Amino acid sequence: MDPLVFLAILVVVAIIALPIVAIVTANSRTSQLRGEMADLMSRIHYLEARLENLAQRMPAPAQPPREPVQSAPASTTVSPQREFDVAPTPAPVLPLVPSAATEVVTTADSEAATTAESITERAPTQVAIAPAHFVSFEAAKPEVASLGDSRTLENRIGSQWFNRIGILAMLIGVAWFLKLAFDNHWIGPLGRVLIGLLAGAALIVWSERFHKRGYAVFSYSLKAIGSGTLYLSLWAAFQLYGLMPAGAAFAAMIAVTAFNGYTAWIQDSELLALYAIAGALSTPLLVSTGGNHEVTLFSYLLILDLAVLVLVALRPWSRLLFVSFVGTVIFIFGWWSSFYSQDQELRTAFFLGGFFILFSLAPRLVKIALDPGESFHIGGPGGWDSLVSYVLPVANAALGFFGFYSLINPATGDWAGAWLAVAFAAYYLLLMRLPEAGPLHAGVRVLPPLHLTAAIVFLTIAIPLKTHGHWLTIGWLVEGAVLLWLSRRVQSMLLRAFGLICTVLGLGALLIMNPPAAIRPIFNERFGTYCVAIAVCAYIAWLARNSHDEQEPVPFMHWPILATVSVIAVSALILIALSWEIHSYWWLRRWSGDPYQFRDYLIYTQFSYSALFMLYGGALLTIGFVRRSAFLRWQALILIAVTIAKVFLLDMSDLSSGLRILSFIGLGVLLLAVSFVYQRDWLNLRGQKDQNS
Repeated sequence: MDPLVFLAILVVVAIIALPIVAIVTANSRTSQLRGEMADLMSRIHYLEARLENLAQRMPAPAQPPREPVQSAPASTTVSPQREFDVAPTPAPVLPLVPSAATEVVTTADSEAATTAESITERAPTQVAIAPAHFVSFEAAKPEVASLGDSRTLENRIGSQWFNRIGILAMLIGVAWFLKLAFDNHWIGPLGRVLIGLLAGAALIVWSERFHKRGYAVFSYSLKAIGSGTLYLSLWAAFQLYGLMPAGAAFAAMIAVTAFNGYTAWIQDSELLALYAIAGALSTPLLVSTGGNHEVTLFSYLLILDLAVLVLVALRPWSRLLFVSFVGTVIFIFGWWSSFYSQDQELRTAFFLGGFFILFSLAPRLVKIALDPGESFHIGGPGGWDSLVSYVLPVANAALGFFGFYSLINPATGDWAGAWLAVAFAAYYLLLMRLPEAGPLHAGVRVLPPLHLTAAIVFLTIAIPLKTHGHWLTIGWLVEGAVLLWLSRRVQSMLLRAFGLICTVLGLGALLIMNPPAAIRPIFNERFGTYCVAIAVCAYIAWLARNSHDEQEPVPFMHWPILATVSVIAVSALILIALSWEIHSYWWLRRWSGDPYQFRDYLIYTQFSYSALFMLYGGALLTIGFVRRSAFLRWQALILIAVTIAKVFLLDMSDLSSGLRILSFIGLGVLLLAVSFVYQRDWLNLRGQKDQNS
């Protein structure tokens, strides 16, 4: 087909289609205005009927006797004010609010009686109506409200849904026509690209006409279609037809993105800015050649993220920042899975550092409408602000550490991973202390605790990355004790929670990853680790006993409860540590000695356990008497009760005659001594109040 014929057909289609779209849009606006006018007229009719009803029910006021008034000279006649020159009403209406009526009556004095009467003859009586006297129109006439709702739905269908469906129908029709033309070779490659570029530019120019008339949403839709047409045309010129090199197509798409961003800034439209970000993130995919262009790709993304950060620092468009962050992460993962190698380590680390620092500063630079004290929530006007203020810092910290840790050479992983975690912890501590200056604001109230949490988590991760075995346990226990001490100094519930978590991790590692047994009892690695755990728990008990809560914490985080649990943990750890030493000693003797003495060693082990429980129970009871601590004494009594059960149930059948006699005699002596002390009451426990620890 001749190109001139095609252009003529295209012009005819445009002449027919474009006015139709304009007429549909104008009609939707006219329908909306008619609906609003009908709603206002119904309200006015209702108010008129209401006023007429009130006027009929109100009695007419008694007219005061008129005094003779001397006619004043023409030069001294009081001219009525402009606001009284209105059509008179059939009868005056009394004020509906007594206070307002009283105020009107009392303001008239005797000196102005003549002037007031002359004005009254020519002007209607003023009516004082209190607005609060009438109920709202929606509450009084629900049928009108429902009518407005139906018209709102009608307007939405006519102005928005038909608008989008019409645009989609036009695009489908034009696309089918172009496909038919392309399949029959009516239009060459250059003509196809030029048609796409001209159509995209025309749509953008045409959208400004609707924007000036107040059809903002329709204008933005046309801009999105026009921008998409430009992107696809440039992509076709580069990828399908080879009419332009990759650099030229890339530069042209950047120009389209810059124009959309400038338009969004000028028109103060977040939706247009979102279209611009979508086009900018699509550009690398459209001009991709399938090769490894790390520097070009990451430089482009870094510049784009920096531009978005500047934009959101000046406009409250937080969703742009989150979309930019998600797009950047997707591109990095996609490139990494396809092209990364060890020889690109330094270059990749440089770009990862740029992305990480940029997005770590973003929550303190973005302009948000969220209240600094408002909590996290999804949905509503502050949903995107919540994502940027709460989710983005956590995701950036986790993904940043994961990216840098993946760059570490396996040969240096034993020490580099731990120092990387320490470096991240130091960075977040520095970020938490960064003062407010210029565009750098404080952010939401929970942002500093988030930075502190990240620092503590990275320090906790650094311990297992650097240490193993008993040093891992000791590291977590010491970290927990330090965090609890620091939480007491700064009165931070967050630090107290992390201190407890680290302490629990250390105790769990101690009990689960138990160090191996040693030939030498007491002076070995395992018993030393238990001694550190006992010392940490004793310190926590002392710290909690000498502290008090300035605010109401979670129930299990009260200092008195922590003190109680720590004291119990000290006793339990002492018993477990000594029991392990007894077990290891007799176990080694059992397997290295005479096989015929195997059962004897089992008997010695059970007797040693009973002796340990008796001795520790007696010592704990003595300390409880000296310290006047009922809590310690109750621990001792429970332990002695467990020992009694063991002696009568196990030792009676398992021990030999001699050890059985010693076990029962020792238990009896202990119980008689305890009973004697309680009966004599040497410490006057009955007359004095015990101290609770």
